[in-house]
Amino acid sequence: MNSPNNIPFLDLVTPHIELEQELTEVFQEVLRTAGFIGGPLVEDFEKSFAKFCGAEHCVGAANGTDALRFALIAAGVKAGDAAVTVPNTFIATGEAISQAGAVPEFVDIDEKTYNMDPAALHRYLSERCENTGGKLISLRSGRPVTAIVPVHLYGQMADMDAILAIAEQYNLIVIEDACQAHGAKYFSRKANTWKTAGSVGRVAAFSFYPGKNLGACGEAGAITTNDARIAQTIRMLRDHGQAKKYFHDIEGYNGRLDALQAGLLTVKLKRLANWNAQRRELASNYNRLLASEVANIITPFEFSWSEAVYHLYVVRVENRTEFQEDLAQAGIGTGIHYPVPLHQQKAYAHLGYETGDFPVTENAAPHIVSLPMFPQMTAEQQQRVVNSVKASVSRSAVAATATL
Repeated sequence: MNSPNNIPFLDLVTPHIELEQELTEVFQEVLRTAGFIGGPLVEDFEKSFAKFCGAEHCVGAANGTDALRFALIAAGVKAGDAAVTVPNTFIATGEAISQAGAVPEFVDIDEKTYNMDPAALHRYLSERCENTGGKLISLRSGRPVTAIVPVHLYGQMADMDAILAIAEQYNLIVIEDACQAHGAKYFSRKANTWKTAGSVGRVAAFSFYPGKNLGACGEAGAITTNDARIAQTIRMLRDHGQAKKYFHDIEGYNGRLDALQAGLLTVKLKRLANWNAQRRELASNYNRLLASEVANIITPFEFSWSEAVYHLYVVRVENRTEFQEDLAQAGIGTGIHYPVPLHQQKAYAHLGYETGDFPVTENAAPHIVSLPMFPQMTAEQQQRVVNSVKASVSRSAVAATATL
């Protein structure tokens, strides 16, 4: 039963109430100018978000899936290719690859971060592919492998130095799936500097689905890149292939970012750095309270070269169903991201993967659970979550001991 004292998994109401006046002004501007598609609101957001990401170009899109599909196509992934990604992600990653005409092929994840494991990537490319006629051919699908799509999952960037080095060795394109990583940072040991998600690969895709760190009031997405040619191709792809009105250089899609969402995102973008800092502080508190006081729970791991933005705060527990039921009884919302790896989804049965192909992903999937995480979360709310987590894990431990 809903109660004012319940703690939601995600609070989308409070920030919009706080920003109601500014958001309403954007809506009024759109109404009064009839600037619904394109125009200054979209252009202003694209410039601001490119700067935020440390990229030269940003192109708005209708949603994150469109953004990733356009990024793949514009970067050169084409029908008949294969692109390498991970099975521990939302299906949109695989869909974008398939819709670009390629086939997704998977490699396992790092057990600590749940992101792409560079060692697994190298094994796949060196042991499960062969160089034929100057092309790297997958032994699984017989297709040329042309791209790597690391997913910056839960708000933490993958180990991009290692991935880029492997990509350079095999002459592959790197496309960042940054749909959960708005503002996440990575210290490049090679460049000796911090870099922001969306500025590291050839091109990157973002989603502004309402629950993201930077969320629209509806669907929206964007692509960032330092390559002017890719940016221009994406501008045409999102708008029916038009170089200018009614002149179609290529066959494209209807995937534009509308002006209202762009304007709303501009308002929110000004708060994003602060919201991300609040998420990091909450994550630090969770780590301190849970790691020091609660056994049988694994908290998120962050490498020293990472500055995660905690789109999700994901822990691992032994008895997830009972754990979620206990927290629900206490009025606390939770989530699972993601319960079924992509290689075990019915939609990808035709790819022919089997249980056991990706043991790290498969071992994690039944145990991961996302705790409440949103910038406006109070200390009292967080302490209630921690107390409920401790109580649930303690009960589970007692029950397990009793069965021995």
